[in-house]
Amino acid sequence: MKTPSNKVKIINDPIYGFITIPNKLIFDLIEHPYFQRLRRITQMGMSNLVYPGAHHTRFHHAVGCMHLMQKAITVLKNKGVIISDDEKNGVCMAILLHDIGHGPYSHALEHSIVDGVSHEAISLLFMKELNKEFKGELNLAIEIFEGKYPRKFLNQLVSSQLDIDRMDYLKRDSFYTGVAEGNISSERLIDMLNVVNDQLVVEEKGIYSVEKFIVGRRLMYWQVYLHKAGVVAEKMLVNLLARAKYLASQGVDLPSSKALHYFLYKEVEETFTLQTLKTFSRLDDYDILSAIKDWISHDDKILSQLSEMIINRKLLKVQLSNESFDPEYVKNIKNKMLTQGWSQEDLKYFFVLDTISNQAYNDTSSKIYLYYKNGDIVDIVEASDQLNIQALTKPVIKHFLCYPKGIKLA
Repeated sequence: MKTPSNKVKIINDPIYGFITIPNKLIFDLIEHPYFQRLRRITQMGMSNLVYPGAHHTRFHHAVGCMHLMQKAITVLKNKGVIISDDEKNGVCMAILLHDIGHGPYSHALEHSIVDGVSHEAISLLFMKELNKEFKGELNLAIEIFEGKYPRKFLNQLVSSQLDIDRMDYLKRDSFYTGVAEGNISSERLIDMLNVVNDQLVVEEKGIYSVEKFIVGRRLMYWQVYLHKAGVVAEKMLVNLLARAKYLASQGVDLPSSKALHYFLYKEVEETFTLQTLKTFSRLDDYDILSAIKDWISHDDKILSQLSEMIINRKLLKVQLSNESFDPEYVKNIKNKMLTQGWSQEDLKYFFVLDTISNQAYNDTSSKIYLYYKNGDIVDIVEASDQLNIQALTKPVIKHFLCYPKGIKLA
């Protein structure tokens, strides 16, 4: 008689050590091709051009989130919060699958060849399709993910100002980039969690961990996620894919994989069809990178030049400013480009004027509440004696300007 295989596996993670896959259902979800695709989707887009170690994937992050969620549920149950096995499974599946809809190079695809469809919407489509395959076993996970389940703290664990998603990616991205400022104490934060009146709260002893979490998030955004070289690299990738999409619309032949060809030559509506979703499930970073390498030798000069610049990290020059750029200064750069061999068409792809913003704590969407022994529940902004926490509720906007490095402005 054949011995049944052990579905309760462990994964050795560089951040947390051994991670246990708790049951057969979650094991089978991880084994599914839709989820395995996340091994081929980088977590941090083009950030490895700035921080060479940042090659970790959405797969790492999703499994890490599931691990932290198991810990959070254990902590809450030990504090008397009643959570059924079905609810535990549901919230673990919701966090495991929360990023399953991410496209190649994270957000770049959403702004180029797939227009008007967010990765959250695609994640939900994948979850619903998986639910059909698994005969309704993801019903509760989908309810929690959509925020429709009556116990709202479960949704807050998945998506809020202090959710498991952020606890993992800040710590993980800090580790792989080597930027120590993002190394938050996710274990301490989880130990301090509680639920009061169906609201996720942090016990008062955790106030300094929350402060470090918010400040760490701000520093990671400016030092890593919104680093000017990473920002311009992503803009160049977006422009490159937009150029490829334009050429495809003109009937120009572009070497690409079958999955990428589908999205280049077809106008994808806001609502994915089943065929579109299945094709998307075969699209990953390797399709994009392979195409870019091929496009270096393409006859179209813009496509070729952008491809070569990305492959060889010859990025556009970037200028950052706290104020909007003087229109005359912007006009002068464009004119210099035109007089130095660049065409009006080139300006669409090699000149960028845009903004980036960072809001470390958005107290209008959801709040982080501290829970005191006397029963008071207070927003972290009011509870903290750090004045900078109040300041971090305001979005900071920076303006940036990109153009070819060879342009002489004098």
